[in-house]
This record gives sequence, structure tokens and C-alpha cells, in this order.
Amino acid sequence: QLQLAESGGGLVQPGGSLTLSCAGSGFTRDDYALGWFRQVPGKEREGVSCISGNGGSTEYADSVKGRFTISRDNAKNTVYLQMNNLKPEDTAVYYCAATPIMFRVCLLIGPQFEYWGRGAPVTVSA
Repeated sequence: QLQLAESGGGLVQPGGSLTLSCAGSGFTRDDYALGWFRQVPGKEREGVSCISGNGGSTEYADSVKGRFTISRDNAKNTVYLQMNNLKPEDTAVYYCAATPIMFRVCLLIGPQFEYWGRGAPVTVSA
């Protein structure tokens, strides 16, 4: 059974950086598209970034473009989210997700992601 586990969340000051990791287990293939989503209590889940199954395509929400970078290491079954110049509005629980579709191009459409981690809280505050 495919499982995802996020790590690296925590408290950071505005303008700081944080890297989230998501390790997968139970993968039978290394071409799943991987994504990061976030959610603030009382608000809808928001797509943050995704990377296609072949690693050749990435997508970012407008709110994080130029600040966040997604990458993957297939040998480790791990996807990363490097977050720089963090802002208080980035505070949320961050979830990683995987889908066997979206091999060439990924889209930040939550319902199309089949597998989800339990989330890692990120708090940006002085």
C-alpha cells in the first residue's frame, strides 16, 4: 500500500526558509506525479506546487512563484518543497500527494491526486 509521510515543518520567522520533505513507501513505479497542497483551518485546500511523473514539468501557485521550488529524488522516493522568503500568509498545514496520472504535465487539481500524507504544519510568525 502506497503511503506518504511529510517532515520538515515547523516555526519560522517571516523572510526565513524551510524545506519540506515527503517520503513515499510502497511505490511500484517511480513515475507518479507528486504535489504539495496546503490548508488553513476554515479555508479550502490550496494547490501549492506539483511535479510531473517524468520530472520534466512543474507547476506553482501564483502566490508562491519565485519563492518555492519543488524537486524529486526517485531513488529515495522523496519529493521536496524548498520554501524561501516565507510570509505569514504561508502558514498552513502542508500535505504531499501522489497520482499515477499526469506523467508529462501536472496540474494542481486536488481530486486528481489519489494518495495523501497526513500533513506537516508550517507557521510563519515573528
